[in-house]
Amino acid sequence: MIRPVILHLRQYGPAPSCEPPILLLHGLLGSSANWHGIARRLAGRHRVLVPDLRGHGRSPAGEGISYPAMAADLVELLGTQGIDRATVIGHSMGGKAAMWLALTSPGRVAGLGVVDIAPVAYPERFSALVATLRALPLADIRDRRDADARLAQALPDPALRGYLLQNLTREGSGTSSGTWRWRCDLSALEAAIGDIRGFPHADSAQFAGPALFIYGTASDYVTGEHLAPIRTLFPLARLRPVARAGHWVYADQPDAFLSAIASLLGP
Repeated sequence: MIRPVILHLRQYGPAPSCEPPILLLHGLLGSSANWHGIARRLAGRHRVLVPDLRGHGRSPAGEGISYPAMAADLVELLGTQGIDRATVIGHSMGGKAAMWLALTSPGRVAGLGVVDIAPVAYPERFSALVATLRALPLADIRDRRDADARLAQALPDPALRGYLLQNLTREGSGTSSGTWRWRCDLSALEAAIGDIRGFPHADSAQFAGPALFIYGTASDYVTGEHLAPIRTLFPLARLRPVARAGHWVYADQPDAFLSAIASLLGP
């Protein structure tokens, strides 16, 4: 039996109402902070909840990281917030967590938004990333610029480094002598990387509610070969490309992303 963990939560927007709130889920090695810009723009009309998924940000890893465990955490979160149903939008790993929640607890999901990911196993591309972060000699780091320079040889993309370095924090914030550490649980993520890049077997489960799959045209995470598994599990799925966006669709093209999800959110 999966024991849910208590997720660190950011909330935006008006007080609870009869309208289903929006639940935003971040990707691998991300945190709730990744959604801050989008959440603020949605908060004018919607209640928005943005958790750190287990093993990320300020949320513990519990007994291990998997999509069933993440879904159990989200059910627990909705329950503690007194929420029956939410519109659930997840990016990358968070999109897989959102899909598994919709498949296993469909009554909790008023609408599903999946951002640049499909319900399939992806090629191995993440273990080396986690290993690179674990190899960074935190005791020797002077500042963030130094950390960035040390990562540059293995990770030449500055945008990716910037994304990852959001996880780097210094104990005793505000001091120059604190110890650097990673917010995310790299050991737990390394142990779970096979499950994270995969997707659980869904048997005959389907989510018959509204489902929107948004993908960047400059990304290779959602292609024509993924249409069949998407339609099998989500028969009402609609696909929406976002031009000139890579894997981080909502960061690359925020206006187009908000336009794309508008149909999920109602009037």
